[in-house]
Amino acid sequence: MPRRVVRFLRRGQLAERGGFAPTETLLDHLRLHERALGTKEGCAEGDCGACTVAIGRLRGGRLVYEPVNACIHLLGAVDGTEVVTVEDLAEPGAEPGAGPGPGLEGEPGGGRLHPVQQALVDAHASQCGFCTPGFVMSLFTLYHAGVRADRAAVNDWLAGNLCRCTGYRPIADAALACCTGKADDAHARRAAETARRLAALADEEDDLFVGDEEAFFAAPATEDGLAALAARFPDAAIVAGATDVGLRITKELHELPRILHTGRVASLHEVREEEDRVVIGAAATYAEAEPALRALDPDVGEMLRRLGSKQVRAVGTVGGNVANGSPIGDSPPVLIALGATVELRLRDAVRTLPLEDFFLGYGRQDRAPGEILTRIVAPRLGPAEHFRCYKVSKRHDQDISALLGAFRLRVEGGRVAEARIAYGGMAATPKRARNAERAAAGLRLDEPAAWTAAADALADDFSPIDDHRASAAYRMRVARSLLSKALAEIAGRPSRETRVAGVRTPLGEHRR
Repeated sequence: MPRRVVRFLRRGQLAERGGFAPTETLLDHLRLHERALGTKEGCAEGDCGACTVAIGRLRGGRLVYEPVNACIHLLGAVDGTEVVTVEDLAEPGAEPGAGPGPGLEGEPGGGRLHPVQQALVDAHASQCGFCTPGFVMSLFTLYHAGVRADRAAVNDWLAGNLCRCTGYRPIADAALACCTGKADDAHARRAAETARRLAALADEEDDLFVGDEEAFFAAPATEDGLAALAARFPDAAIVAGATDVGLRITKELHELPRILHTGRVASLHEVREEEDRVVIGAAATYAEAEPALRALDPDVGEMLRRLGSKQVRAVGTVGGNVANGSPIGDSPPVLIALGATVELRLRDAVRTLPLEDFFLGYGRQDRAPGEILTRIVAPRLGPAEHFRCYKVSKRHDQDISALLGAFRLRVEGGRVAEARIAYGGMAATPKRARNAERAAAGLRLDEPAAWTAAADALADDFSPIDDHRASAAYRMRVARSLLSKALAEIAGRPSRETRVAGVRTPLGEHRR
């Protein structure tokens, strides 16, 4: 029999909740059920970070804390994790009268502030205070990340938190003061016990099914169970991180009575780095897949750094970005240029196809009712192959792309022998530029005057979409420029001349 309650850790205790609506969010559970009011609702779409909480889970047997937007995170998805909110940080006793300052919302009735909270107080980093609990929780996860934060790391970590009072400088100063790589708080002291209890929850192989056949939240524990339920309920919404589906619930007010969650299927979280390819399970989050994808090329890592925020990448998945079929999803054009394939399963039947063939039209994919995406396979670059990708958006961090261009060129003897070119945001689906590919083949990298032929061919590939993010004319002009930029960089022009900022590698170096 499936389990009928969600189980997770709260304040060192096992919490259970059943009988909830399939679309109930973690934020609603905290505020309406627990009455834990420190976690705020701001945008209700995962952009502002006021609702940030920390989710503790095991990664490779190690306890990690990741920031999550509670406003779009489904309650059922916290099964098997630890949920930490701003109320859980201050420790009682020690310093009478040293209770939480305005807006910090620690333990009521006095106590010692958490080091992150105290650093924010010392730096005068809370103004109106509405955003402060979210900043506290994002910095709590950085405090536990095991790294000494520099300014760039702080900026990346806080990209998903907005301060409308423009108080970023003191917030960053507070982060630098407290996030030294050495966590010393109650959560660090009980980390071994928390890890043991999370491992015990993870060992449970029972399926989770809350509700009935008319309305349910289901989280099978195996691929077989997921495939069987998907085939039985082909109209169910298949959800991984809900960073896209969550907006349908909170902003578009869609009724989604049947939800299938992929997050409890361990095999779908696997990321395998093989000699000639990387295999990514459809439930692997960006955070889980990032090291392997970054190893394909630094540009892929840079794209992921700017995709959403830490909160989004902690739960959003590459598989979900592919399966939702958005024309402006960031990862599909990159994967298409790399030559990726997808694995699909309907009951026991498994098939594969090139990723570019998966997208049929706006909102339509080559996926039968009840069929699920299970894996994405991305080839590694060959010795003569070069890769570039560029994201263009109104904001540098955490913004939807106006367009994204990805380019894989095989160069032999100073000449382009083969080209794979893909764009997102130029059509109703992520799409290869096959005419531009043919025009690029044979170009000499030392003859830039001839490159315009490939750029001109883009007009035969695309009639760009025109919307509030960018006009059709702008998209075409930028698409041409990105192709020229890729050719210039591959030809040897230093990237410091072609980019606002270089590409950061894990060692902090820049590709030039």
